[in-house]
Amino acid sequence: MRLTGKKVIALVDEEFEDLELWYPVYRVREEGAEVHLAGLEKGKTYTGKYGVPALAEYAFDELNSKDYDGILVPGGWAPDKLRRYNKVLQLVREMNEDKKPIGQICHAGWVLISAKILDGRTVTSTPGIRDDMENAGSIWKDEAVVVDGHIISARRPPDLPPYGKAFCDALAQER
Repeated sequence: MRLTGKKVIALVDEEFEDLELWYPVYRVREEGAEVHLAGLEKGKTYTGKYGVPALAEYAFDELNSKDYDGILVPGGWAPDKLRRYNKVLQLVREMNEDKKPIGQICHAGWVLISAKILDGRTVTSTPGIRDDMENAGSIWKDEAVVVDGHIISARRPPDLPPYGKAFCDALAQER
């Protein structure tokens, strides 16, 4: 269990992409890490695009990035909401400053754009937000997974297996 002792934040809001939240969460847990689901409201059940629920164990405002080793940002329509919360952007910026693994898939790139951490970074996303990613200063690639230092990005659900592995690999290396 190479990730024993590691703690990860998984962000949630309404209409997250079900697989893009749960697959990485379970993948990280399989390797021994503790994952905390966080939403705007602690105790609220958020519903994915396909109806899968996710209970927020913590509110964003309760979290301190120093207590965590990485963060997962799911895709779906949730990122368009998540990027509007100052605390979410603060957490992502602090994780970036501390070079802790940041996992983003599909539309999750919107959160990293709003956190203003993509300038000069090489990433991928759903092709639908390629222009947004490039306009934020990133170098966009049409690849299943792109790892640029501590930022791990993927395009869409079929890319989940290599994305989950790449995020776990980065988390295992994080000190």
